[in-house]
Amino acid sequence: MLTDYELIVDSYEQVRERPGDNKEQEKYYSGKASKHTFKIQIIILPNGSDIVDVVAGEPGPKSDITLFRENRDNFEPQQKFQGDLGYLGEDLIDTPIKTPRKGKLTIDQKQQNQEFSSKRVFVEHRIRSVKIFRVVQERFRLNPKKYAEVILTICGLVRFRIGALILPPEIHASSA
Repeated sequence: MLTDYELIVDSYEQVRERPGDNKEQEKYYSGKASKHTFKIQIIILPNGSDIVDVVAGEPGPKSDITLFRENRDNFEPQQKFQGDLGYLGEDLIDTPIKTPRKGKLTIDQKQQNQEFSSKRVFVEHRIRSVKIFRVVQERFRLNPKKYAEVILTICGLVRFRIGALILPPEIHASSA
């Protein structure tokens, strides 16, 4: 069923407290953000109507494509994805055209990238809707072992808010 769609994948980092153990702090130190971070990967439907998969709590320095390759077994082998330039080189993921070194994109290539981005922007909107919650937006100060649970709970709340999560009738009736 999901193979009918070209899913959109993206990831982001969230700042966390510096771990006390030296080896662990090296593991979570992201040179890109110059801070200790968690990495979160979100996969959504093409129109952003549902969050399909969330991977949370990975160390921040892990690249987007490595995180995707470690978790792509959750999907059918023929599943297609759309991603940004962080996923360049993965056969399953369609990416925009990269500007060549010391070169420029043609007008047609720029047009293709704009069309591609207009389809992919829904994942950015969905990440924003997750980051509305302060616990996801700011430095994560809770127990780091519970990070994945917190993020998955927030994603569940977002799914409920956008109408993608349908509660069983016995739970829905008791809340009304």
